[in-house]
Amino acid sequence: MSHTNKRFSIVLVWLLVWLVGSVLGTLVQSQINLNALQNLGVGIPLDTRLHTTIHDLGNFSPVYAVIFGCSFAVSQVVALLFTRFTGTAWRTFWCVFGAALGLWVTFKVVDMIAPMPILISSTRTAGGMFSMLAAAAVSGALFSKLSTRKLSAGPALAVLLVAGFALPPGEVLAQAGKSYKIETFVDGLDSPWSMAFLPDGRALITEKPGQLRLVGADGKAMSKPLGGVPQVFYSGQAGLFDVLPASDFVQNQQIFLSYACGTRSANHLCVSSAKLGTNSLENVKEIFRSQMAKSGSAHYGGRMAWLPDNTLIVTLGDGYSYREEAQNLSNHLGKIVRINADGSVPKDNPFVGKQGARPEIYSYGHRNVQGLAYDTANKRLIAHEHGPRGGDEVNVITPGTNYGWPKATYGIDYTGAQISPFKEYEGTQQPAIYWVPSIAPSGMTVYNGDMFPQWKGNLLVGALKAQQVSRVVLKGNKASEEEVLFKEVGARFRDIRTGPDGAIYLLTDSSDGKVLRVSAR
Repeated sequence: MSHTNKRFSIVLVWLLVWLVGSVLGTLVQSQINLNALQNLGVGIPLDTRLHTTIHDLGNFSPVYAVIFGCSFAVSQVVALLFTRFTGTAWRTFWCVFGAALGLWVTFKVVDMIAPMPILISSTRTAGGMFSMLAAAAVSGALFSKLSTRKLSAGPALAVLLVAGFALPPGEVLAQAGKSYKIETFVDGLDSPWSMAFLPDGRALITEKPGQLRLVGADGKAMSKPLGGVPQVFYSGQAGLFDVLPASDFVQNQQIFLSYACGTRSANHLCVSSAKLGTNSLENVKEIFRSQMAKSGSAHYGGRMAWLPDNTLIVTLGDGYSYREEAQNLSNHLGKIVRINADGSVPKDNPFVGKQGARPEIYSYGHRNVQGLAYDTANKRLIAHEHGPRGGDEVNVITPGTNYGWPKATYGIDYTGAQISPFKEYEGTQQPAIYWVPSIAPSGMTVYNGDMFPQWKGNLLVGALKAQQVSRVVLKGNKASEEEVLFKEVGARFRDIRTGPDGAIYLLTDSSDGKVLRVSAR
């Protein structure tokens, strides 16, 4: 065989094995994800398993093919070079070892640059990672075997034609007619995360890197960062989150802060109480630290709200790489908790006295709860949480209820893989409203002002990705109306609040962030 024909044959072999490896890796990750659900007690019939696998072959495999293809191309070229020096007897070893090592290195590189800590969910565990690398090793062995033979171009190219795919189009919602004006209330903020008004009209604003600022009622006088703020773990999604004045703030000047604490390899969501002094916080005391410790810097939750009985609600996330823990009552990941103002556990919490359950847990089966509000008029607690790619949810929270994640979801993974084949599952609560595609909700208020009487009692849900506010009308536990607002601002909204003046206040998510004031014309 001429050198030209030999090189052409090797290229065809590589393309064929690349396709086989992409399909094989997809099959492996599908079964790993489904087995993780089975370990939670989810029943998965054979036809459901088959349907999920076919879905992933159409949606996950194109993403994986790019990742696997990059690693496989480099690893097999290097393997063939090593073979020249060590002899053909080592050819299979180098191809197998190179395919596995190359994919492992590629996974690590992708995880460093991807938005989330781990892009391919099946690699979250050592067993899952080993299985994916084993699939790559099989591809390496196949390449070693076939690349010593002459391969006809016709059949190989015919097989490769099945690798095409298409992405669904996005959806755009219309902007309603304007009955408001938008002005800058405060600017020059470093990634503002939350805002809370004090009884005298001043406002506290948290900045994710760990600063807390006090702003005058007119927005013109902003303090330097206040001293005494607890040490914050700041990385990725981790940082200083919510600020909440005590229900009796006038008497005791007490506030509460939620924040990420610890190190990258072992961190938690923490809540501290403190007295607001002139230029600094005083009497700072940690009252809650989530358990278990997790690694990475994603999915903390971090919103807080008071119930009428003066108990404190705190939302948490699943830690991203620990999603099955949202169904495990022995830890706080993927939960909403309820504690007293001193950090003690209310005796009527739903899991008090249940063996193996954390007594602080109020509800579970959540992904990353970043919106929370108590609807005083209807006496209900409302929360929203991020889905993955689609499946953002608004839920009316009742104690002891399972909200489904990851057993049931309307979203799919960022790679296109299915997380669960079920949108509904027995024993779990359906959302009041969900979004597909994702809007990335963050911040929420039940509008209770007089400036916009037509919106009174409505939910106003901020969004990061969609750069909008969704006005949602709830009838019971279901949404009956939705309208998109403030799209023209063109900013990611991290938080939204009803001001004491009846105006709506929007925090923009940026290193040069602002608070915008929305008032009636």
